[in-house]
Amino acid sequence: MTRSRALRSLSWAPTISLSWMWGLGFFYSMHIVWIQGWTGFWVFALANACGLALFGCILDSRRRDPETLLARIGPRFVSLFLLCQIGAIAITLFSLGAYLWPVLLPDASPATGPALTALVVVLACAIGHASTLRRLRFLHIGYLALALAALAVAFAAMPAGTVSPTPVEAPASLSVWSFLLPTLVGFALGPWGDLQQWQRAVEIRRSGSSPAIAYVGGGAIFLGLLIANAMLARAAGANILIGTDGAIGAQSSVAARLAADGFGPGLVAFAVWAVIAAVSTIDSFYCATRWYLSSLLAKSLHPALAFVPTAAAASPLWVLALAVGAAGTMSAAGLSQTAYMMPYATLLVGVTACLLAECVVRPSRFDALSCYLWGLVAALAFFIGYREEIAFLVPLSTAIALVGAIQPIRSILGAGSGIGQVRTTTIARTDPAPIRTDTDASPASPDRQSLPRPAAPMPAANNDAGPAHGFDGQWFVMQVTPTYDDTNSVGNVYFANYVRWVGKARELFFNACMPKFDLETTRYYVLTKSFQHDFRREIAEFEPATIRIRIASHNRKFVTLGHEIISERHGLLGRGEQDLMFVDRESFKPLDIPVDIIRGFLPFWPSNRADNAAASVDDGARKAS
Repeated sequence: MTRSRALRSLSWAPTISLSWMWGLGFFYSMHIVWIQGWTGFWVFALANACGLALFGCILDSRRRDPETLLARIGPRFVSLFLLCQIGAIAITLFSLGAYLWPVLLPDASPATGPALTALVVVLACAIGHASTLRRLRFLHIGYLALALAALAVAFAAMPAGTVSPTPVEAPASLSVWSFLLPTLVGFALGPWGDLQQWQRAVEIRRSGSSPAIAYVGGGAIFLGLLIANAMLARAAGANILIGTDGAIGAQSSVAARLAADGFGPGLVAFAVWAVIAAVSTIDSFYCATRWYLSSLLAKSLHPALAFVPTAAAASPLWVLALAVGAAGTMSAAGLSQTAYMMPYATLLVGVTACLLAECVVRPSRFDALSCYLWGLVAALAFFIGYREEIAFLVPLSTAIALVGAIQPIRSILGAGSGIGQVRTTTIARTDPAPIRTDTDASPASPDRQSLPRPAAPMPAANNDAGPAHGFDGQWFVMQVTPTYDDTNSVGNVYFANYVRWVGKARELFFNACMPKFDLETTRYYVLTKSFQHDFRREIAEFEPATIRIRIASHNRKFVTLGHEIISERHGLLGRGEQDLMFVDRESFKPLDIPVDIIRGFLPFWPSNRADNAAASVDDGARKAS
């Protein structure tokens, strides 16, 4: 490896370390060094730093491309990625409001703290919105230099003596040994559920740098920052706060000691360092969440996207709103920060372990609901042990969460084995409505039917003498009986009449889906972009035929309708498809699929079809094998 590649890789280390220095790491390092001593601190700090380093080393393998991995697992682990982002931002905002502003500014108005937190959030979002990750990388290098200078000033300005010389006596439920397993599991697995780290790993690999070098360097810088915070806290002395849950906390130790002597350079320096940690977390969240949601929605064909603009759906602001709501709930509950470490050691453990197993071993299916239910059991066990000071329940809760992940991980490890292949084959054979290929409908003897006889359509409410028509599941079915005026000189039905019948079925289908559509008031026109039909067999006069039409596929601008013409005697007569487009009535500019089209077609949208869902599962399992 060349020296330039190593230096390029290490240039990512500052942004990796700062993006992981969110509210839990920043203030928890000051808390734990007093509550559990240096032993507890080293367990916490090394679990975090080693977790970061291992994340980069595993994704540095030539067999694992982070971009390919995320493209595969991204749509399946949406809940985990978003929950982790909401939790990180919520804990950061809660910590600023609970352990920084009230202690640094004890005489300020009650509204000042929330206003300062809002200022930090808006500033960070503005930076994240205007920056790509590569720009943030260089910006965070400057942040780190400023943070180191602020730490040096805070150390130099730290007054002699302590605020509270009384020794801290923590209950057994907060001891090092009670929190050993939750700390090791929660923080070692943490980077795998963090979108910020996935975005960095993808960009590092794209730039030709080494994720292993970048994350080992980032873990080392992060460890150094945690040590600096712990040393500041020990120099300041313990400032103990007691939450409504009765748990003691020392997160505000540094802020309380610096504020005790009034406004000064040490207090300003510490505030700058805390704001840097918060801003670098929130701007990274904004950039990573926008990147993830944009890539996710770019491939989505969900009809709800016709109601919500893509830019709004991909905006991180709605995720931020959920985080702000969660932070407000946390502040109202008044629990200590330790309680909010719980989800990372319980609720999210099973799903994160499955994600790691899929990245390391092979893709497979897993039961996310089962993992979350076991995680909820574990979370409740943690909370009971934590609140009632039942020490053994705290490590047991993480063990419960890991047990809940055993079965899904066994399925992942078994993917590709004989058992997994049998399961895949079973899905394919029990598909209730397999999609037929052209080879299924090849010409055969007149006695052979290429397609099963369609069920009788539900008659539509009409009083005319036209053909019977209506819906048969996802298909719109129309029956016709050709007469002499439909045939040519040879005696078979004239080819153009098949196209005319399909067009008639399409108009009746539209009328059934959108009975209130009016050409006089519509804001758009529906145009036929293309039409294709494959002729297979012929019929003569008085031989009934059935025309079936359905929505075959769609994207943001076009709807593809598939059709089949079937005869009871001859089977498949022909099949094809047509593409519809939508244009503005005045300018004739192409439009996205209009909202009322979505509403009318929604019951028959391809994503609602059970056979499509089964085929998708079968296809995914086949690709995995």
